Amino acid sequence: MTKKEEIKTPDAPKAIGPYSQAIKSGSFVFLSGQIPLSPATMEVVEGDIVAQTHQVVKNLEALAKASGGTLNDIIKLTIFLTNLSDFPV
Repeated sequence: MTKKEEIKTPDAPKAIGPYSQAIKSGSFVFLSGQIPLSPATMEVVEGDIVAQTHQVVKNLEALAKASGGTLNDIIKLTIFLTNLSDFPV
């Protein structure tokens, strides 16, 4: 069985539930879902969908870096919107 390694970084928000920021298993890394939290304040960033999306991507980038990768290494990414009018943005 493949060993699992927890990935942690102060450059992304702490997990606020019973889960990890990311888990590495073999050559795969599974990142937890992200919301637009600032890692410094653990509060949702101010602003519109653009500012919030930017924060989410920064959080994902920090976790990818902490696991030895980059955003270019992502194989599958799912984005959930609560307002479909934000889709074009």
